[in-house]
Amino acid sequence: MSNKPYYHQIGKEIDVFEHSYKNKLPLLLKGPTGTGKTRFVEYMAHQLKTDMITVSCHEETSATDLIGRYIIKGSETIWLDGPLTKAVKEGSIIYLDEIAEARPDVIVAIHSLTDHRRELYVDKLGETYKAHENFMMLASFNPGYQKGFKELKPSTKQRFVALAFNYPSEKIEKEILINETQIDEPIAKKLVNIATKIRNLTELGLTETVSTRLLIDAAKLIHTGLPKRLSVAVAIVEPLSDDLEIVAALKDLTDLMI
Repeated sequence: MSNKPYYHQIGKEIDVFEHSYKNKLPLLLKGPTGTGKTRFVEYMAHQLKTDMITVSCHEETSATDLIGRYIIKGSETIWLDGPLTKAVKEGSIIYLDEIAEARPDVIVAIHSLTDHRRELYVDKLGETYKAHENFMMLASFNPGYQKGFKELKPSTKQRFVALAFNYPSEKIEKEILINETQIDEPIAKKLVNIATKIRNLTELGLTETVSTRLLIDAAKLIHTGLPKRLSVAVAIVEPLSDDLEIVAALKDLTDLMI
């Protein structure tokens, strides 16, 4: 397997993951963008020495995309397994990132894999596959941070063990920045202070706030020599809003802080 991904534990998430895996329970990761959900999954797959298949869900993601389809190859029609079918047969972790974004038939397709049956029915083949011993269903979504954003039905959520992810403490976030980018400690501290300040500015009405991922991007730019204020502007401020007044206010604030 590749080099071990860096992950800094924040609570008891590693224990929860290991026990969910052991008990063959599906796991749902809830939390805002950029709080380390995907990195955590990569880290755990490495820890458990198992393969992981990631599907980034969007509004066009259908059950067919996950299960498989017939394709024409030369003069014949052959069946091609989708990522979910592959994971079920081979015993991989399947990670459905942003599952709430997918089409409703995806939720229907995974139902029998997220309860005691642990099986997948492939309608087009008329086949039912029992999940491999090491198969695990993982999903993530961002709950209710944006009006009108897709939510998961309570009946779907109750099929999973759920872990809530949030932004790490200032101390841990600073350690993450230093480890990921080799940035100097004083700069890391200033970036974390900027993030904390913006996260508390609820009056700006930002649909998303500063993620740890954005801080890492800014730190990388600074580390390779881009001026600090410019790095913060392009990696933190501009991705947060297209509103000129909000961007100007955030630039004024961050320029004072770094």
